[in-house]
Amino acid sequence: MFVKKTTEIDGRSLSIEVGRMARLAPGAAVVRLEDTIVLCTACEADPRPGIDFFPLTIDYREKTYAAGKIPGGFFKREGRPTGKEILSCRLIDRPLRPLFSEGYKNEVQVLCNVLSYDGENEMDVLAGIGSSMALMLSDMPLLGPLAWVRVGRVDGKLVAFPTESQREQSDIDLIVAGTKHAVTMVEAGMNCVSEKDALDAIDVGHEMIKRICALQEEVMAELGVTPAHETYTAPEDPNAALAPLLREKYYQRIHDGIIADSKQKRALFLKGVRDEAVEEFGDLEETKAEGKWPLKAVKMGIRDLSDVALRSLIMEGKRVDGRGPKDIREITSEVALLPRAHGSALFTRGETQALVSATLGTSRDEAIIDGLKDEYRENFLLHYNFPPSSVGEVRPMRGTSRREVGHGNLAERALKPVVPLGEDFPYTLRIVSDVLMSNGSSSMATVCGSSLALMDAGVQVSAPVAGIAMGLVQENGKHVVLSDILGDEDHSGDMDFKVAGTREGINALQMDIKATGLSREILEAALEQAREGRLHILDCMNKVIDTPRDDYSPFAPRVTVIKINPEKIGGIIGPGGKIIRQIQEETGTTIEVVNDGTVKIFATEGEGAQKAREWIEGLVEEAEIGRDYEGPIVSMLDFGVFVQITPNLDGLVHVSELDDSYVERPQDVVKMGEVLKVKCIDVDPTSGKVKLSRKAVIMEERGETYVPAPRGGRGGRDRGGRDRGRGRGGRDRERTGGRDRR
Repeated sequence: MFVKKTTEIDGRSLSIEVGRMARLAPGAAVVRLEDTIVLCTACEADPRPGIDFFPLTIDYREKTYAAGKIPGGFFKREGRPTGKEILSCRLIDRPLRPLFSEGYKNEVQVLCNVLSYDGENEMDVLAGIGSSMALMLSDMPLLGPLAWVRVGRVDGKLVAFPTESQREQSDIDLIVAGTKHAVTMVEAGMNCVSEKDALDAIDVGHEMIKRICALQEEVMAELGVTPAHETYTAPEDPNAALAPLLREKYYQRIHDGIIADSKQKRALFLKGVRDEAVEEFGDLEETKAEGKWPLKAVKMGIRDLSDVALRSLIMEGKRVDGRGPKDIREITSEVALLPRAHGSALFTRGETQALVSATLGTSRDEAIIDGLKDEYRENFLLHYNFPPSSVGEVRPMRGTSRREVGHGNLAERALKPVVPLGEDFPYTLRIVSDVLMSNGSSSMATVCGSSLALMDAGVQVSAPVAGIAMGLVQENGKHVVLSDILGDEDHSGDMDFKVAGTREGINALQMDIKATGLSREILEAALEQAREGRLHILDCMNKVIDTPRDDYSPFAPRVTVIKINPEKIGGIIGPGGKIIRQIQEETGTTIEVVNDGTVKIFATEGEGAQKAREWIEGLVEEAEIGRDYEGPIVSMLDFGVFVQITPNLDGLVHVSELDDSYVERPQDVVKMGEVLKVKCIDVDPTSGKVKLSRKAVIMEERGETYVPAPRGGRGGRDRGGRDRGRGRGGRDRERTGGRDRR
C-alpha cells in the first residue's frame, strides 16, 4: 500500500512515503525535502547464540549520481565510506541504539542511500528520519518514532532545516534527535555561543521533532501498523535465577569496596569478587549441575551488580574515586615535549592522558574533499588515535575506527572557531592526538591538549579552548549531574554530555542519552555545571601557557607572500615547470603560485626565502623609464641589439642609440655578450615593448642632457620585424621589446 504524508517547513515540502520502493525489506521509507531524497531500509536476522549485546549496524552512503557526478579514482565507483558518511552513520546510530526494547538481541541493519541531492538541503537528518520510519514499520521493537532536526541561526533568528546557503552565514550548526517526549541526542558546532542560546536552539529543534514524529504516526495509522514495542516480549532469561543469588551474596561487598582512587584498583577488586563468584556459581560443563551457571552469565552478573552499586553510591553523594559531583580530577599539563614537532602538549586529567602535536604545512598539504558537494580543500585537520594500550587491552589495529573519526570531528569543531584560517594564516594545520591513557572523556582531553599545542606552535588562536564531559544518574524521580566523568560512570550512567568552548561561550556540544530523554531543567543545570568546570580547567591550562608564542618553531616553514602581475605567472613557472623547480631546488623552498598573482614562499631558513624572493622579483620585474640597467647583449641584428636587463626581460637598443656618434652597424661599436650600461627610455603601455639607450648613459656621464626621440620612432621591432609581447608571462610568443626569455 502506497502512503505519502507531507508537511511544510518555511515554504519547503518535507515528505515521507512508503510502499513504492524496496517493498521486500521489513521496513522501508523514502524521505524527501525539496529535491534531496533518501531511501532507508531496515532488516533483521535471528540473534546469534550466546550474544550478550545488541548488534545494530547503520550504513549511510552517498551515491554520487545523486548530485549528477561520477566518482573519481581509477575504478569510477564508490569505495570505502568517507569521513562525512561515517559521521552520518554515528549520528543515526547513537539516538536509536538505547531506544530498542530491553532484551532485544536480533541483528539489525539499517541502510540509508542518498538518491538525490539538490545542493541546498542536507541529507543526514533526512536519513535519520527515514531510519526511524523504516524501523517503526517493521517488527523491530523501537521505542519511537524519532526524528532528527538541524538548527541554525541566521541574523539572530533560529532556523530549522537551514539550507546550505543559510548554514554558511550561521554561527550555530546543531543537530537534535529525539522522540516527541524528549531530546535524546545533541551534536553541535558553534561559534562561542552562550548556554542559554544553545538551549533555545535545542528547544526549537525539539518542537520540529514533535511535528515530524506526528507525521510518522500518520503514516503508521493509515497503514494500520501497531508499534512493535507495544507487543514485544523479551525472551526468557535462562539465568534469571542467578541475579538474586549474586546480589544477596556480593552486592554489599561491591558497594562498600568499589570506591578506589584508581581504575586499576577497582578493576583488581572486582576481579577478585568475580573470580570468587565464578568459583562458587560457574560451571564449564554443557550440562550444568544444580546451582551452577555459565561462566559468562556469572561474570555479567557481577558486572551488572557493580553498575547498580555505582549508581547507588552516586545517589548517596559519593563517586567511586572519592570525588563530589562537581569535582574535577587533578590536571597537569606540559608543552614543548617533542623537539621537532612545531607544537606539542601532554594533557593529563586523572587517568586520562593525550599527547598532542601541531604541524604547520603548506597549501600543498591541504586535504582534497570530494563527495556529493563541490570539491573543496580543507586546511585544518585534527586526527584522533585511540590505541588499545590506552585502556590496557590487546586488539588488532585495522585502520581508523568510526569512534576515532567521531571524536576527532568533535575536537575539530571545538577548535576551528579560534584558529586563524583566513588570508592572514597561509598554512595548512594538522593536529594529531594520541591517547596514551583513557578513563573517561579522551575526546575532551584532546581538545585541551590541542589548544595547548596550538599555542606552543605559535598559532595565534583567539582564545584557549577547554572541554569537559558531564554525566547523569536518575533514580526514583531524583537526579545527580556529574562533572568530569570516569569511564565507569559513562558506562553505568544515563548521559554522556561533552561541552567544549572558551571563557566566553560554547564551541561544540555532543550529548548522548541512555534514558528516554531529558528535560530542559536538567540540561540547563548540566550546562551551567559544565561552564564552571570548563573555567576551572582553563585556569589549570593557563598556568602552563595562556597565550600563543610570539614566533613559530624554528623547524616550521616560514611564509613570505608577494604579489605579482598575473600575466607574469608563466615567467615564474617556466616551460613544464622548469624554472619554479630550479628555484625551489637551489633555495630549499616550497613555492606556491595562485592565479590572482599571489606567490607564497615557504622556507625553514630566512636566507633561502630571501634568495627565492629576489629571484622571483627579478623574473617578473618590469622596466622603469629613466632607470639605468646593466646587462649582456643577447642578440645582435642589423637595426640594433637586445640587452638582458632582468632575468626575464630584454630591451632593444636601436642602432641610433648605441653611441653619441653615427653608427652604421652594431658590430662597429659592440660585440655579442658584452655587458652594456643602458637607460630605459620608453615602455609601450599597450605592447610592453622596452626601448633602451646607451647613448643616454654616455651623454649623462659627460654631463650633457639627453632628449629621447618621440614615441613611435624606430627601434621597436625584433629581429624578424614582429611585434614584441610581455616576456615570459605570456603564453604566446609576442615579445616585450626584446626576446621572450623562455
